[in-house]
Amino acid sequence: CGEYMSRRAILRGVTCVVAVSGLVLGMTAGAAGAAQPQARAMLADTAPAWMAHAKNTGKADNAGTVNLRVYLAPKGGLAAEQAAVTAVATPGNPSYRHFITPAQYNATYAPTKAEVSSVSSWLTAQGLKVTGVDSDRQYVSVRGSVAAAQQAFGVSVQKYSHDGQNVQAPSGALSVPAAVASQVLTVTGLDTTKLANTFSAPTPAPTPPAPTGFNNARPCSIFYGQIQAKFEADFTTKLPKFDGKTLDYAPCGYTGPQLRAAYEGNTNLDGAGITVATTLWFASPTIASDTETYAENNGDGSYAKGQFTQAPHPAFNLDPACDPSGVASEEALDIEAVHAMAPAANIRYYAGKDCFDTSLADMLGKIVKENKVQLVTDSWGAPAEGESAGIIPVYEQVFMQGGLQGISFMFSSGDNGDELANTGIKQADYPTSDPFVTSVGGTSTAIDGNGNLQFQTGWGVNKFALSSTNTWTPNGFLYGAGGGFSTLFNRPTYQNGVVPASAPPGRAEPDVAMDADPTTGMLIGLTQTFPDGTHYGQFRIGGTSLASPLFAGMTALAFEQSGGPVGLLNPTIYGQAKAGTFTDVAGASPELGDVRIDYTNGVDPSAGYLYSVRTFNQDSTLSIATGWDPVTGIGSPNTGWLTSLTPMTAGKKK
Repeated sequence: CGEYMSRRAILRGVTCVVAVSGLVLGMTAGAAGAAQPQARAMLADTAPAWMAHAKNTGKADNAGTVNLRVYLAPKGGLAAEQAAVTAVATPGNPSYRHFITPAQYNATYAPTKAEVSSVSSWLTAQGLKVTGVDSDRQYVSVRGSVAAAQQAFGVSVQKYSHDGQNVQAPSGALSVPAAVASQVLTVTGLDTTKLANTFSAPTPAPTPPAPTGFNNARPCSIFYGQIQAKFEADFTTKLPKFDGKTLDYAPCGYTGPQLRAAYEGNTNLDGAGITVATTLWFASPTIASDTETYAENNGDGSYAKGQFTQAPHPAFNLDPACDPSGVASEEALDIEAVHAMAPAANIRYYAGKDCFDTSLADMLGKIVKENKVQLVTDSWGAPAEGESAGIIPVYEQVFMQGGLQGISFMFSSGDNGDELANTGIKQADYPTSDPFVTSVGGTSTAIDGNGNLQFQTGWGVNKFALSSTNTWTPNGFLYGAGGGFSTLFNRPTYQNGVVPASAPPGRAEPDVAMDADPTTGMLIGLTQTFPDGTHYGQFRIGGTSLASPLFAGMTALAFEQSGGPVGLLNPTIYGQAKAGTFTDVAGASPELGDVRIDYTNGVDPSAGYLYSVRTFNQDSTLSIATGWDPVTGIGSPNTGWLTSLTPMTAGKKK
């Protein structure tokens, strides 16, 4: 029955007992002594989307070596754990906000020593060597030959060439003996494709050892609409109108005081007592001094002793695919945006070994094991169809454990719109499309001179460059908020009645949105390499990498007001969809876009200027609409979000 099972069903832990050829799997003797096929259970459809365009280059060498992780299923089964996560996060449920500790989680859900022993014995019998067991018994590490792996998992391992990589991967779904099927969740490592997660922030291209220096050209506006783009930088040469209208020069970059005024109003809340985690891979050696300098220079207040900490990290694998130097600006953005919205909240940075899934899942697992934070903002991900189905249950186990402990995960929705131009396929990103995380989309946001939201619209940009004939020449779609409908997950019940029933099936994302447009983005500061040396500098940045930490910081204030964490935020968010807590981003934008001026060399006017129009609300095939939409979700949070959470009175973190 495996060939008829949808990927959604398979990823939710459905198993299917089948009989498979004894030539690969081994045989059992029947009553009359005849060999009988051994009952097997399918684990998952592990065939990734790349296989459709890959070239099969032959069978993998049987003597070749594989390094695998066999993840064990939670005690009691996935369905029970999923139901518990939703219950503790749903207002009105008797379990609402009754969270547990990691020790209590392990006592209730972690695989037992007997189950680890059972799975280890089976793996050893197949010729694989057990090289380690996770401290909480969530997975078993094994090493062995390709032949042994094929025997164990009932699959042929083939060699493939795709997307510039030569890899080996299983040619079909994995299976295990029925006797251990209830104990095995998923297997990773048979597919050796390296899928690099990327951070969601359009930034200048950096080079080691620090990001290449970048300065925003002048003129730019301190607040939205301050300076009309009637003239070039010399204020003598006229700029052409765009579609018959004179546009404004883009803001120089909003600061914390502007963002707090626009979104949070005059609240006295500041996030005190709440800890927010930011995550990425690698770590900037100047991050502590950079974030302190930024806060002091831009009105966010200095960090108290111990307010910003960094978790111990593994030795880094500085793979070029992970853009080692470019991470510095993303790291600074995440931390500075959280502090801008919640100046008294604690911030803890977690770094993965590299940008690949196993390392990032380990890093997130460390967060829930430490259990020191209430919110996690993640500004990275990849197109969902590139993910191996084997890794997705690994991520989801972390999200569910975090939810039961009262930890909220949020992910940026991506910066490539519907992903069609980027991948050739319309698709959502992952992990942002997981039902157990909150997906944060993007807006273009105008903040006026009084700190008020002048308008918001969907973030989606078409670029028009100024030609030598002084006309605006279209360059096509540049970037925009990610969104759409997952092919990996069914529509979660918390979205029913909010996401239109007529919409395509699957988990819809994003859930909410905040400022993400680099044209209306945030000013950040970090150490960079300039022509005159390496030193601190500031520039404007955007992407849904900005939206996610902005929302995390604002939600820290809501947690402070209500007395503590919530866990999975989505039942509360969708429960507030029609309460005015979120501002619906709908309708045509009152502005067409802004004029952006850049230094040709990125740092100063010595080599001249580049001029472009960056439009608003043109996000590939995605569009905003009344109610939920695939650009901004149910909308952007307003001051109502700060006081909308049901007070934490009946339930406390144990």
